[in-house]
Amino acid sequence: MNIKIINKSSHDLPHYETGASAGMDLRANISETVTLQPLERAIIKTGLFIELPVGFEAQVRPRSGLAAKKGITVLNAPGTIDADYRGEIGVILVNLSNEGFTVENGERIAQLVIAKHERADWIEVEQLTETSRGEGGFGSTGVK
Repeated sequence: MNIKIINKSSHDLPHYETGASAGMDLRANISETVTLQPLERAIIKTGLFIELPVGFEAQVRPRSGLAAKKGITVLNAPGTIDADYRGEIGVILVNLSNEGFTVENGERIAQLVIAKHERADWIEVEQLTETSRGEGGFGSTGVK
């Protein structure tokens, strides 16, 4: 699949690190470092603009290494970039650790996954089909 991209950053285009990778790393494109204090959030720009085909979305997801080692994650994970959006890709980072975290220009801050999606039409009904789970809520199928 080919996707049009404008790269106004000083970094290489996002790419897959291995043949089986689902996501491509997004890098910070900032003129000055940004320090996120505990529980602080900021939109970090990437310098990238994309044109997705209709029927696809780009999902902005956390990098597991940043989350596990530093407590840094994407606040609205996964963030969705719609096919009709033409603005710069920004990543909403949040610091869930107890220490400040400094984002440097070029740092890998998130990953981007391209995904096909469906659109749904609602059909209003008076009753839903019964299942063995029924109205069992969160955790109702697992450990009690």
